[in-house]
Amino acid sequence: MTDQAKIYHKLGAEFSRHDTVNHQEDEYVRVDGDIKITTNTIESYFSVFKRGMLGTYQHCSEKHLHRYLAEFDFRHNNRTALGVNDGERANELAKGIVGKRLTYRRPNGSGLLS
Repeated sequence: MTDQAKIYHKLGAEFSRHDTVNHQEDEYVRVDGDIKITTNTIESYFSVFKRGMLGTYQHCSEKHLHRYLAEFDFRHNNRTALGVNDGERANELAKGIVGKRLTYRRPNGSGLLS
């Protein structure tokens, strides 16, 4: 689901279905059978992501962008509006750290702190 921006025409060809809404014509939601065509969900996600980047993190290099997006994906998919409470969210977070090791390297590259 996208708006009418031309950049999305090629992108849409990669998916089995690509629907658009025409914001220039004041179209923001259209129903096609059982499918609601809208960009509200992605616009909400990007709004929260941009607020996080401007407020909490303030800078994100391209090298680490995937990590920031993974955090915001987790937040979006485990939010209260979807019925996920704090305990369930904490359990999901704990599952995600199993088998991972957090290391710290000194800026001069000398390895782990002793």
